[in-house]
Amino acid sequence: MTQLMGRPILEVPGELGARPALADLLAGVRTALVGLAVVGVPVLGLWVVTPYADDDAAGASRLAGALWLLGHGAPLLRGGAGAPLTVTPLLIGLLAVVQLFRAGARVSARRGLRSWWGGPVAVWAGYCGVAVVVVVHCAGAGLFRTRVLPDVLVVGLLAALAVTAGARSTREVREPDEPYGAYEPYASYGPDELDEPDEPDDSDVLGAVFASCLLGRLPEHARPADCAEAVRRAALAAGAGLVAVGGVLVAVAAVSDAVTGGGRGMAVLGRGPTAVAGLVLLAVVLLPNAVLWGAAYALGPGFAVGEGTVVAPGGTALGPVPDFPLFALLPESGPGGWRLAAIALPVLAGAVPAVLLGRAAARRAWEPAATAVAALLAALLTGAGAAALGWLSGGALAGGRMARLGPAPWWAGLAAAGWFVVVVVPGALLARHRALGPAAPGAGVLAGLAGRARRSGWQLRARAHGAVLRLSGSAPEASEDRP
Repeated sequence: MTQLMGRPILEVPGELGARPALADLLAGVRTALVGLAVVGVPVLGLWVVTPYADDDAAGASRLAGALWLLGHGAPLLRGGAGAPLTVTPLLIGLLAVVQLFRAGARVSARRGLRSWWGGPVAVWAGYCGVAVVVVVHCAGAGLFRTRVLPDVLVVGLLAALAVTAGARSTREVREPDEPYGAYEPYASYGPDELDEPDEPDDSDVLGAVFASCLLGRLPEHARPADCAEAVRRAALAAGAGLVAVGGVLVAVAAVSDAVTGGGRGMAVLGRGPTAVAGLVLLAVVLLPNAVLWGAAYALGPGFAVGEGTVVAPGGTALGPVPDFPLFALLPESGPGGWRLAAIALPVLAGAVPAVLLGRAAARRAWEPAATAVAALLAALLTGAGAAALGWLSGGALAGGRMARLGPAPWWAGLAAAGWFVVVVVPGALLARHRALGPAAPGAGVLAGLAGRARRSGWQLRARAHGAVLRLSGSAPEASEDRP
């Protein structure tokens, strides 16, 4: 009885269970306001505790709105000269994407088998409505100014992609405890409609088109069958490994600066507690950017902190950099030296993708050539992802020298794909051979070579033992009856 009373009246089978568009619109507005609150509360809190703030409450709210827009990738203008500011705080952007994804999935799940496009569109419209208000509010005078049309377009594009992805995620998997309004009664369907097979997923159609266009031209023995899921999983594992490598490098740099460098980042402590708190919060929201820069450093091309600079394992060339805690983790200018050991970390990051592809090849009976082709496809996907993340993590901090920060996207993508090919292709072939065991083609030849090597080792050991005994004079005399 309690469950029945707690269930909304409109959540019943039939057309009365349809979720109104106004509720979906308000869901998008609520999603945007939650993101704004996460950014705005710390900014307004710092403004309150600052004893001599330069701006009023409206200026602090404009700063919070500008940071929220910047987290979506929207370009801003900085200062009176209008210098470009395009470095995206990825932590804010990740929060916005997760919120939009969940909102799209939640609305689509509640609408159930009805038109799933109406709910996500209303969520997107509500989110973009708040974004338009924020853009207009931040377009006036201030430290950061918006550009109305580009900023609205960028926020709208990001929201559309995230909401659509969330809505599509509920088309295949339905939660077991969904309300009654999520499904139409069976009486509303005819017998022919109930027996109809499900429509193929868009990803399956795209995978089939990709296979027919690219893999269809390969010989039969070099064509991996049903490789889309395995390639996608291997690329995701490679990306996760590279992100872990970047995190390790950032942690090592922080510990090294604190232990050996006397804490170069401690120079900001003299600015007062409010300034320190603001810098620490800004460093936290930019920490994912630093992790991606560390991954580019481990891949080899490195990254730039200004025009004409490079930070790479082979050497570092830096000029003056702003006083910022994350910039204090940069190595000193000069040759790489022991820092060249960082390029060995991507080798470790390729172990998991190699095992995943090798097991998939053994399970689906791929030939060695087909396994190598699947690894090459995963390498291309990994390189594309690395290039996209490198582009998102960088940008411009100001005009002039600070107009270029972060890794070069094309070099980062090529380096990631190259490391993947060098490490994962042989690793996948080895994992495939070990998974197949004696059933693998050529396993008899390898087993014969291994047995011959073991016999040669035993014979060599016996001869060495006999030579030692003869030299020591304790060798047994040969029996006359022995042939």
